[in-house]
Amino acid sequence: MQEASSRCSSEVEDGVRGTRSVFPGPPPRPPAWQEPLAARLFFGAGPRLARVVEPDPPETLRPWETVAVERNGAGPLGGTWYPAEGEARGAVLLLHPWIEWGQSYFHRRGRIEALRAAGYHSLAVDLGRFGGARRQPGFPDRDVEAALAFLRQRAGDLPLHVWGVSAGGYWAHLVLSRVPGISGAIFEDVSPHLLEWTWRMAPWGRPFYLFFRHAFAASYRYMDARLHAAALSLTAVSYVSGKRDRGVRPEDTRALGGAAGGRCLIVPGADHLAAIKVANRDVIDLALDTFERAER
Repeated sequence: MQEASSRCSSEVEDGVRGTRSVFPGPPPRPPAWQEPLAARLFFGAGPRLARVVEPDPPETLRPWETVAVERNGAGPLGGTWYPAEGEARGAVLLLHPWIEWGQSYFHRRGRIEALRAAGYHSLAVDLGRFGGARRQPGFPDRDVEAALAFLRQRAGDLPLHVWGVSAGGYWAHLVLSRVPGISGAIFEDVSPHLLEWTWRMAPWGRPFYLFFRHAFAASYRYMDARLHAAALSLTAVSYVSGKRDRGVRPEDTRALGGAAGGRCLIVPGADHLAAIKVANRDVIDLALDTFERAER
């Protein structure tokens, strides 16, 4: 891996994560009456995506298996299982960004091939609203939790890891701060708070964002990924973003990495979702190194 990868902040891990009096734990879920309403308003004001028919994985990714990830009363999530080459050393959950192609986002850029060659099973899932799966009431971290439970059942005693991109990595923070047993994670292009992202990227909606922050304060706080990053129990974690990304700025990536005690890779010349394109080998090498460190 090249020198672009650096430690975000070794001091934050000792000063925040290691001191319960400073940080007592992740924020609790919002009240049961509030969460479905807050999620409905949040997604109602969010960017619209076209509904598309996702393609099957290409021949180059065979063998693969279509699976159904069960959720409590909300219908299954679609998923694809990609077995490791030879004897497996671990399993990785792949969580896609907020783009219309859902899990098929991972058909390109070599993540699955690299994981398979390194001895990792991988599971790519469609979060609710993608691939025909219905969005259940509340926030999508419930889908991530269901996918992790499926992965644990499927992988047995193997170490589990997460590779989350943009929105997929964001919602994973809200799960990994309270669900034990996950070894390592890498996050690409993750915002510390989606409403802060939209504040910069869609300024026309700022009156709504202010309303949401004050009218649904518990939900707004629960959605702060920095608070969850500080409570992650992962053994190793890394963050990646592009230097030209206006929505997820380098200082945002460093803030999350610092809170989690993780490493950062800020890719020069890359915009949102472009770090994997500009520095493909660096990003993949960082992911594999992170998972290996988590298993030591």
